[in-house]
Amino acid sequence: MSKLRYERPIIRMLNSTITQKFGSSPGFKPFTHIDGMSVKELIADYGSPLFVVSERTLRQTYKAAYRAFSTRYPKVQFAWSYKTNYLGAVCQIFHQEGSWAEVVSRFEFEKALRNGVAGNKIIFNGPEKTEDDLRTAVQYGALIHIDHFDELNMLSMVAVELGVKPKVAIRVNMDTGVYPIWDRFGFNYESGQAMEAIQKIMTDGFLELVGLHCHIGTFMLSADAYRIATEKLSKLALHIAEHFGHSLSYLDLGGGFATKNTLRGAYLNGADAAPSFHDYAEAITDVLLNAGFQAGQLPTLILETGRALVDDAGYLLGSVIANKRLSDGRRATILDFGVNILFTAFWYEHTISTAQACGQYGEDAVLYGPLCMNIDVIREHIKLPPLNRGDQVVVHRVGAYNMTQWMQFITLRPNVVLLDMDGKPHLMRAAETLDDLVLNESIPEHLMELVH
Repeated sequence: MSKLRYERPIIRMLNSTITQKFGSSPGFKPFTHIDGMSVKELIADYGSPLFVVSERTLRQTYKAAYRAFSTRYPKVQFAWSYKTNYLGAVCQIFHQEGSWAEVVSRFEFEKALRNGVAGNKIIFNGPEKTEDDLRTAVQYGALIHIDHFDELNMLSMVAVELGVKPKVAIRVNMDTGVYPIWDRFGFNYESGQAMEAIQKIMTDGFLELVGLHCHIGTFMLSADAYRIATEKLSKLALHIAEHFGHSLSYLDLGGGFATKNTLRGAYLNGADAAPSFHDYAEAITDVLLNAGFQAGQLPTLILETGRALVDDAGYLLGSVIANKRLSDGRRATILDFGVNILFTAFWYEHTISTAQACGQYGEDAVLYGPLCMNIDVIREHIKLPPLNRGDQVVVHRVGAYNMTQWMQFITLRPNVVLLDMDGKPHLMRAAETLDDLVLNESIPEHLMELVH
């Protein structure tokens, strides 16, 4: 019999989880399956760490969001936010459901085209559009959302050069009662910048103004902020109709809807704090229906929802590397994934479950990743039963931004698996190798020979 490793005793208060009206709950419930597929089998087949995306959840969430808006308003169009998760399979699921594409770079624009999205169903946002980007977007008939006056002037020159009249909208920033105001992007409403841009477009006649766009913030926990934004965009649209005799085709309320993730330092749990799709829909559509648009001239409502559509569908599976005690007596558990692939650990206190049955009692612990960086912290404080080396965990709601903002820092990026509608796994992005990392590198000839 091998000798057990000694660990000095620590006296700590144990927590037997939340007490309910029937007494203490029976312990920590393991999360063992995703859409009927065993977490342990997925790790055995595809390795650890591993991202898993549920197609069933993606489609159900999209349908729920679309239903919330379309049952309240007759003209609704979603445009999938590519920067949130631009893995091809994820984008295709949303496009199959009827979503257009919303992109903020040339790379994303070309990816949308490669995914089969028609040019006139691509919304091109963002402040960094080059002259060549604009020329390409015009040639494909994309909807170009103008961010600043330099872009407006450059696009006007491109339009004259090509002899076409591009369809455009302007991005408007405004005070919605949520601070700090997102006034970095677009033309300000309160200062009159937005009206100045509209006046220039309508007077010059080089561009066809078809819409107005705003994106008031990210992870917005106030549905009322969208009510204020819709009121201001509607007033601008009605002003254009009155003074120029020109009706806009759409109003784009952008994205920013919150998910049930819990923000770091938040007082309330995310599930309690986040508005529902119905809350956002009620705030936006009530204003549109009562703003004063003429019968038959209601603008199409475009939504660039990203995070709220994909977050719940994503999971990160990982394994315990080791345990140790910190100097203050807290248990530190080291996992095989870090903030290089779980970027949202900086923003959220992610729900993390064990993938196997554990004890009844929990202990406050710190969860670290494997990186040689002190900031590689997955959770600063979490109540979990003591985990052993080789145990597995599941991080919930990781579908948004982690697979676009991840990086190959110290460790390479892992496999990503899609579980289809029947729970069958499909590898939709293979784990990287050293060959992938050095693919675009070159070493000058004089550095090829090592000096001994």
